[in-house]
Amino acid sequence: MAKEKIVDVWKSKTWYTVLAPQIFDSKEITQVPATEDSKLLNRVVEVSLSDLTGDVSHSYVSLRFRINDVKGKTAYTKFIGHEISPSYLKTLVRRRRDVVGEVVDVETKDGVKMRLKLQIFTAKRVSSSVRTNLRKNSKQETISKAKELDSQQLIQEVVFGKFSAHLFNRLKKICPIKRIEVRKTEIAESIAS
Repeated sequence: MAKEKIVDVWKSKTWYTVLAPQIFDSKEITQVPATEDSKLLNRVVEVSLSDLTGDVSHSYVSLRFRINDVKGKTAYTKFIGHEISPSYLKTLVRRRRDVVGEVVDVETKDGVKMRLKLQIFTAKRVSSSVRTNLRKNSKQETISKAKELDSQQLIQEVVFGKFSAHLFNRLKKICPIKRIEVRKTEIAESIAS
């Protein structure tokens, strides 16, 4: 009986450098192995914002990218969403305060559809009518602000907290608010190929 030859799959793989999109200065995200270019397409890569910026204060924000192009040994990505770690959000919750959540579907000036998931942390307990008012106004404000910005600008404002600061300044007139976070974004995408 003849012995079968065992092939080591790892030896046939090559390493590719994965780059962030232009809005994150095309920085290197990671290195990934693959046997061929086509196996990389549509693969999702997750990285911490602090790894891209070098700022440790952003370590609770993770970014998600999808590989959409491969040239040579370099893979290019597009931004598909971000998320703030649940453990960080739990540190913002306090007794005798409320957390109001809202999910808003928006369309940017350049026609990109996104879903933003907001969390509003109040400074004290609020009534159900105030909660309803917060949700309604946060939705209106988010939709109108998104229409003014293109997708690149909106992504940068959301990820770096400028969007949350804008909402905070608009909504603090309704009731005392401690903080507003866009805890998650998702870009509506159609996967090609």
